[in-house]
Amino acid sequence: MFRTILLLTCLFNLMLFGASSAQVQLMFYVGTFTSEGADGIYLCSLNTETGEVVLKNTFTGVDNPTFLRVGAKKEILYAVSRRNSEKEAADGFVIAYRIGENGELNFLNKQPANGSGSCYVDVSPDGKYVAIATYGGGTTSVYPLNDDGSLRQAIAVVQNTGKGIHLSQEKPHAHSIRFSKTEPIIFSTDLGTDQLNIFRFENGNLEPYTQEFVKLSPGSGPRHFDFHPSENVIYIINELNSTVSAIRKYGDKWSVFQYLSTLPADFDGENYCADIHISSDGRFLYGSNRGHNSISIFNVDKADQKMKLKGTVATEGNWPRNFGITPDGKWMLVANQRSHNITVFKMNTESGMPEFSGKQIHLPAPVCIEFL
Repeated sequence: MFRTILLLTCLFNLMLFGASSAQVQLMFYVGTFTSEGADGIYLCSLNTETGEVVLKNTFTGVDNPTFLRVGAKKEILYAVSRRNSEKEAADGFVIAYRIGENGELNFLNKQPANGSGSCYVDVSPDGKYVAIATYGGGTTSVYPLNDDGSLRQAIAVVQNTGKGIHLSQEKPHAHSIRFSKTEPIIFSTDLGTDQLNIFRFENGNLEPYTQEFVKLSPGSGPRHFDFHPSENVIYIINELNSTVSAIRKYGDKWSVFQYLSTLPADFDGENYCADIHISSDGRFLYGSNRGHNSISIFNVDKADQKMKLKGTVATEGNWPRNFGITPDGKWMLVANQRSHNITVFKMNTESGMPEFSGKQIHLPAPVCIEFL
């Protein structure tokens, strides 16, 4: 009897330990530039107790999967790719993969990106549509999805027009695209025209919103953006002048209410901002600086949502193109493109400051992090 009880106790402890171990492993995908030596899409795991990152799998057969998005039900991964050879029929693609056991990716299908330099992909809150932006083409496209998550042909393609004051703004450069969670609206930044474009999206139709765009400061170069939890404020990080623009919805109109630099006052080198994320509670805002090679941390006022630069933290790498904050808000992973490493930071939930954990993983040209 004693031996039976002992055996059952050991089995229970083993099951408990196994469940605990499984819970601390957070899987994430890494988008890369295969033109800079990467093999495709990498699957890694983050130990949410120690910060250790381990490479689990590599999925090849895709050129330059520069941006990734997991569908709402975590069953499908969507990727945008850039052409790596003149032999390819299209300038780039949006690709659908079914996520299998242990995070394995199984190719479903792909559709042309309708422009060169595809750089961003998002999935509608209802999981019925995917939207992408192309930097070289200056286009935004929307694709309906089949029941299995595969992509149908684009039902709407918008060609942006205009240019800016810099040489790099010689034509439109759509750089990011996001579905609103509260309204039938799609937002898209255009680095070339210094605009946040606004589209009404209903019943598969993509049309200019009543307010077609928000004009940002000349030469700012808007790149990525994130929504305040209230959804009435949007923070846009500007690549060319290293600032963040805060815009607010006043009635039916969006307007800029604050610009703020991402850099310390004594920095005089070249810098190109890249990615931006806000904490889930709306207290802290983060942006990446390529050149200064840092993450900027802003306090966000609870009453008026204005920003105040709190400080910067070195990314322990070169050219932080993208970063991600874990769903529980306790870790930040930074993809340093040119130093070929992903660095791990423990988040101080009181101060909002990321603290380097000493953990990192070396992967070729990482440019996007997407948690599963």
